[in-house]
Amino acid sequence: MSKITTELLLERAVPRSTRLRKIETLNLSKLQLKTGDLDPRLFSRLRHLQKLDLSDNLLDKFPNSLTLPDLRVLNCNNNKLEDVTALKQFPLLEELTYENNVYLTLNDDYKVMFLLQNLRLLNGKDITKLAKHVRHVNSRKLTSKVTAHWEKFFRDQLPEKYTAEQVKSIKKKFLKSVQTNVVYGPSSLSEFTRWRVKMIAEEFLACSLGLELNSDPEPEEKMDENEEEESTESPREDAEDKGQVTATARKRKRNRSKTRSRKKRSKPQVAPEKEAVVNPRKSRHVQDEPAPQKPRPSNQPAKEAPPEQEAEETPKNGEQLPKGQSNRRSRQLTGEQKSQEQDNGVVTLNPVKSSKGKEDVSAEPLHFLQCHSKGNSHEDFKTQLWSCVFEPLLDSGARKDPIVNSSRTVATCGGESVCLIDCETGTVLKKYKVAAEEFFSVAWTTLTMVVSDSRKKSHNILAAAGRRGIVKLIHVAADFCYGEIKAHKKPIATVCFSPTRETHLFTASYDKRIALWDIGIPDSDYNFKASQLLVLEVLSIPLRIALVPTCPDQYLLAGCEGGCFVWNIKLDKEQKTRPFEATFQFPDEDGSLTTLHRVDGLAFLNDDVVVSKSSKPGCIYLWSWSRSFDTKGKGCQRTIAAVILAELEWSTTDMSYLTLSTCPAKDYVFCGDEKGSVWMYNLSSYTTAWSSAKGKRSPFQEKRIPPAQILQWPELRANGEQLTEVLVNNVVSDPAFTYLVVLTSVNITAIWKKS
Repeated sequence: MSKITTELLLERAVPRSTRLRKIETLNLSKLQLKTGDLDPRLFSRLRHLQKLDLSDNLLDKFPNSLTLPDLRVLNCNNNKLEDVTALKQFPLLEELTYENNVYLTLNDDYKVMFLLQNLRLLNGKDITKLAKHVRHVNSRKLTSKVTAHWEKFFRDQLPEKYTAEQVKSIKKKFLKSVQTNVVYGPSSLSEFTRWRVKMIAEEFLACSLGLELNSDPEPEEKMDENEEEESTESPREDAEDKGQVTATARKRKRNRSKTRSRKKRSKPQVAPEKEAVVNPRKSRHVQDEPAPQKPRPSNQPAKEAPPEQEAEETPKNGEQLPKGQSNRRSRQLTGEQKSQEQDNGVVTLNPVKSSKGKEDVSAEPLHFLQCHSKGNSHEDFKTQLWSCVFEPLLDSGARKDPIVNSSRTVATCGGESVCLIDCETGTVLKKYKVAAEEFFSVAWTTLTMVVSDSRKKSHNILAAAGRRGIVKLIHVAADFCYGEIKAHKKPIATVCFSPTRETHLFTASYDKRIALWDIGIPDSDYNFKASQLLVLEVLSIPLRIALVPTCPDQYLLAGCEGGCFVWNIKLDKEQKTRPFEATFQFPDEDGSLTTLHRVDGLAFLNDDVVVSKSSKPGCIYLWSWSRSFDTKGKGCQRTIAAVILAELEWSTTDMSYLTLSTCPAKDYVFCGDEKGSVWMYNLSSYTTAWSSAKGKRSPFQEKRIPPAQILQWPELRANGEQLTEVLVNNVVSDPAFTYLVVLTSVNITAIWKKS
């Protein structure tokens, strides 16, 4: 039964009314309405409705026949809208707002500007001039390009006397070709351009050849704008529901000599507070799902610029530079900057050398980078940085030696961007942006792809995911985001690739599911097919995942909001949706065992030793996988006490989501704290004893191991004021422990080098 009745409409009218046809203003906000609740037969009686508020509901689209002929103002804020083309049924609409619909992008703004000829205000901004450009200048140039494409490539293919089958074949080829090859405006608007090109091409064919015009085409699949990407079709929703995702990528021009200096702008909206609740952590107070904690407020998106303005602007420090310019540098903070630069908003650095425990590592700060700023603002010290991973080398073999299998290039993510950084020089080699996204995790894999001349060649592929639940697949060497996978309806906390199967990608989401995907291998035209292989059911939000090194195709560990769990992921089983195999118990503050604790740090130090950080203040556990989990044990959802080998002394803070990492080749563990410091533990003298111990107890079990060294955060000043409350969200070393990359809560990436 629909939630909307005649009585409800009369009651929610402003002012209340006795007849539907008399209602002019209607407030249907905060009713948990879904698309099916909007009954066209009932709404067709609202003949004089002018203002409609549908904010704070669960709408994913609009029915095509609501029949509101006099609607002038529409509020759709805080819904789940995925498409805006159905809004064309409201031709008199003058004011439209749809902020905090995470699947809508800048491309959708341009679509409604074209479809709604009377629209004046979009998300509270006057778009009159820009809309005229979209409707007239943009359309005129695209029409010219479409016509020229027909004349050059297709006109001679059609004989003087043609059959219906010939026309159908030519039409199909032409529509595919024209959407692929006609380009206009910034790449951030490539989806809108394809949408308009298809529309113009169909009108052209209908006029020139008398072909029937598809007057109500299905809405095209959505694609996020990306600063470095060409147009890519996204997976279809119906395929996703079946566990099968197909993604046909756009055929990309091989000639990339044309320099592009266009900056992509954010969507013209103010980021509402509700939008930010998906951030993994931004305060000390724990709250209920969907996010572990209340986030810090994010800074505002940049103002929108029309295409012709974007192409002419000059990049600033920290922004995307033209492809022809190889030295892409971020805003870099070094100790050599002059003190007078403080007055110009430049951050200066005064290193502080301090350590705790026995100092057996000498590391010095190398670079401090501010390359994830929203809108490329130098004043952005709020964007949080979450994940980083070093790129594998292509010429070092198939991941056999981790020390020689890593470069000095690291991928970092935070806010709306993913950056590739040369750790030695501090150069930002590449930067990818997606408006309205917040990236939480990145992961590398190496695929053997077929290149244009049918030869096979290995290429590194970067997967990036975050708040929108979409995985972006980036071919780094080609500067091309060739596809995406709509993996989850809620944010993705972390991703990782299988070390043995290069196309297998795990995604852990706030929807309490961990999914295994086969991302496939793209062909020479970047067509690829992704499919869902497995779904692991989680009792709480998964925060960190790790494949067991000795059996990465059989077991996966996950640190979650409600404990630490393990699943059997072997694919020879018929069961595609699986509960957890076992949950692990750890000591709580009073010494008793418990499974109900947050595990926000999880990694393997070697084939057997697991390092995990839980909600017990000041403690990081090291425990044995083989002694804790009996792979021959029977039964599902068992409760197992983790065999603790040792505890690491750490900060006594109650701040969560400060994750840890390991350097297995050097027996090191790293973890940042709430003061910007990095705690480093050298465990080489312990691992031998743990591996040789036959019993379940270790001589180090009752001891807390202090850090070998603590790298303290230097004094950084912006506008003459010292940056305070620096949280280290993540810290990662390369496999050889040459570089240490520190990601912070104040939009600064710190790179230390071991000397």
